Amino acid sequence: MSEKIRSFIAFDLANDSVVNRIAAAQKMIMQTNADVKLVEPKNIHITIRFLGDIAPDMVEKVYAAMNNIKFTPFNVQFTGLGVFPTVNYPRVVWAGITDGSDQLKSIFEQLEPQLHDIGFKPEPESLTPHLTIARVRSGANKQRLVDLVQRQEFYDFGNIRADCLKLKRSQLSSKGPIYTTLKEYCP
Repeated sequence: MSEKIRSFIAFDLANDSVVNRIAAAQKMIMQTNADVKLVEPKNIHITIRFLGDIAPDMVEKVYAAMNNIKFTPFNVQFTGLGVFPTVNYPRVVWAGITDGSDQLKSIFEQLEPQLHDIGFKPEPESLTPHLTIARVRSGANKQRLVDLVQRQEFYDFGNIRADCLKLKRSQLSSKGPIYTTLKEYCP
């Protein structure tokens, strides 16, 4: 039996300035002494669709679906910190997406029926474009974290050019996930 491939579809952050601004925001988050696990800045990306564990023969089918997406390269602006699901119960700290959000949602909406046609269950919710930068592990110093997030609602992370949609492999390791690009679609 073939090994499954843990995978997702995303845009990479190919901009060192944005990555550095994320790292600076993460430093502020750590200074709250909240119980969080930071996402390695080099691993942060715009997830369009998490696929989970797929059979190796699905890679080409997913890639074919990606090739049917209609978009032209566009700018994505990252602005502000926020939390999911609510400020009363923060589980994820994110960087917001302003410009480019509609294009990202369009890509998701085009991709979703095609993925369903090749056997994926539909996503229960539509895409909320964001960058996950930290995960909250407990309620320790939660209010300090929430106060920081609210003060940084307009934090400017900069922007990227979203030009290549990528099918990525996620290999879990003791040092964190290792992401590799399996396929990329650059219209």
